[in-house]
Amino acid sequence: MKNANIENAGRGELALSQPTYDVLLISFSGSWKIGNDLPSAEETLNKIETANTIRCVAFDTKNLSGWDSGFLTFLIKVMDQCSQRTLSIDKTGLPQGVQRLLALASAVPERAGVRKETTQEPFLSRVGTATIEFGRSLPELLAFIGEAFMAFLKLFTGKARFQRQDLWVILQQTGVQALPIVSLISLLVGLILAFVGAVQLRMFGAQIYVADLVGIGMVRVLGAVMTGVIMAGRTGAAFAGELGTMQVNEEIDALQTLGIPPMEFLVLPRMLALMLMMPLLCLYADLMGLLGGLIVGVGMLNLNLMEYINETQSAVTLTNLWIGIFHGGVFGVLVALSGCLRGMQCGRSASAVGQATTSAVVTSIVCIVVATAIITLICEILKV
Repeated sequence: MKNANIENAGRGELALSQPTYDVLLISFSGSWKIGNDLPSAEETLNKIETANTIRCVAFDTKNLSGWDSGFLTFLIKVMDQCSQRTLSIDKTGLPQGVQRLLALASAVPERAGVRKETTQEPFLSRVGTATIEFGRSLPELLAFIGEAFMAFLKLFTGKARFQRQDLWVILQQTGVQALPIVSLISLLVGLILAFVGAVQLRMFGAQIYVADLVGIGMVRVLGAVMTGVIMAGRTGAAFAGELGTMQVNEEIDALQTLGIPPMEFLVLPRMLALMLMMPLLCLYADLMGLLGGLIVGVGMLNLNLMEYINETQSAVTLTNLWIGIFHGGVFGVLVALSGCLRGMQCGRSASAVGQATTSAVVTSIVCIVVATAIITLICEILKV
């Protein structure tokens, strides 16, 4: 047996010994803390490096009175050297707390640049998965629509429970505050529609029919569609974000615990506000679109102001106006339903709120396009 004692002026001490020819025993004594003058690990590392017979390193901490990260640093250096020389390490002589910390420190992180292999799912498999998920979510969608319908029935019977003040606030948010963006987009759509029509109508000297094109297009469909898309990106996303955040904060759970139906207290005023405001916003969008066409017709096509107005009046009928208003009411219901549905379906994380907001906008726009096609087909069948 060989012994080598190493003493320092500080309180921490260690001793190296070989109980057997292939085992190196490191004995610790005193207080191994950073504030003390601790022994250097160099001699221990040299011993491990030069002794060819050593196959195992063990520890003795019976005389250890205290330790902190300084002790752990020493052990980590020794263990790294043992790993490089493929020596076994016997940790049974160390305190339990030290063993647990060493296990955490020796956990191997994922190497930079090395990523797990990912296999892309086949296209048909992705389509099938999406179809199955849609089928599973369909009952939830139908249940939500049914609950919304029952909430409206309670509203008509005067039994719905929600804050009337909240309704007025939402009316302001979905109505007056939306006028600037609706004005800008509708005016530009009217300008663009007039420009596109003028390019072809000029060839036949029929510039006056720009008034018919812009008037019928904006009043019958485009005014409502553009307003619906704007409200989907502005209000539908806001509804999903608000309700999603309430889901994350467990406010909706608190309402249910208090016996307050979230469908009546949260969803109903939002749906009601958007249903009331969308037809009015559509009328305003129609006016701004007609103004855009008027600017192009009078300013660039040199049409007479009264002539343009008279042509617009003769082209746009009340039937076109009512169809446009009906579009607006339907779009209001769809946008409100989509936004509130995705908000109520939101998960319990910040990323889920973002996903709910994105999903609300996409769902709203898809519903608007599908509803426009269906209404147009019905109008064609009815010859209106």
